[in-house]
Formats: sequence, structure tokens, C-alpha cells
Amino acid sequence: RVLVARALRLLDVQRHERVIDWFCGLGNFTLPLATQAAEVLGIEGSEALVARSLENLRHNQTRLGALAPTRFVARNLFEMAPDALVADGVADKWLVDPPREGAFALSKALADLHQASLAGEATPMLADGTAWRPPHRIVYVSCNPATLARDAGLLVHQAGYRCTAAGVVNMFPHTAHVESIAVFERA
Repeated sequence: RVLVARALRLLDVQRHERVIDWFCGLGNFTLPLATQAAEVLGIEGSEALVARSLENLRHNQTRLGALAPTRFVARNLFEMAPDALVADGVADKWLVDPPREGAFALSKALADLHQASLAGEATPMLADGTAWRPPHRIVYVSCNPATLARDAGLLVHQAGYRCTAAGVVNMFPHTAHVESIAVFERA
């Protein structure tokens, strides 16, 4: 609960915003986000986890009250390309909670889009004719500080973000394991 509350506070979702929860698992962040946002998309690599997250959504809809429209999709998050980010549409904010391997492909795809815009390439367009834009805030939750550092390097040096906050939540007392949280905002 402490980790979810801290991540949501840092993301600071507003009622009019669309949020993508990358590596959403069972929806531990997705469902609380759906109590705050206008729309939430949970993306997970496992079809089985997507099925369980849908069950979790159905089970908790009455307990949590009115939820924003919430969808879950399965996608290989370790082989992301810029066109896949564009296909998911514009989101005001992202929550990223990858496994120990981190979110390199996601960070790289976002960096590639930013680098293309700096090179003067045309802005990717959505199906409705509007221009795609990156999220203005990303909260990255990590169980592996090394992969967080790697991905943060991409976000800061190649994707146009700056790290505005970072910290840890000690979820496993008396061990070397902590959950790290970093906040990235468009520079």
C-alpha cells in the first residue's frame, strides 16, 4: 500500500488525464489509477496476467466505486518499437513498473521518437488525425536499481526528460532489496 500510494501521489493524476500503466501485472497500480483518471490502459507481457487483471477489475468494480474506462492488453514489452507507442495513443502520464530486466525497449522506443523529432522528421499521427505526443510525466517503479539507472540514462539523455525526484521504499526489511521510484518530466 505504501508503494502504490507513493507512486500515485508522485504521478499526480488529474480527472481529465489518460494514463498508461506499463508492465501492469494484475492491475495493482491500474485499478487505483482508474479511481483518479479519465481513462487507463494497462499493458502487460503475459496473456494470463491480462486475463487475471480483467478478473481483478470485475471483482473490484463494486468495491472501488466508479472507475474510469479501463482496458488491459497483452504485448511483448521487451520488443517495443516507436510505432507501437504511437498505436497506444496519447497518454498524459505513464506508470512504468517492469520486472528486474527493466524497461529498456520502452525507454528506447520513446527515445527514438524524440530523436526523430529533433532530426526534423514528421510527428507521428494517430488514426484520428491528431499528432502523437509523449507523456509529460513518467513514474518509474523499479526492483532493480541497475536497470532503472540504465533506463533513466535513455530517458534523460535521449528522450527529452529530466529526473525531478527519486527515492526508495523498503518493502523487504533486513534484505538488500528495495523498490526504487523515479519521476521523469519533459524538459
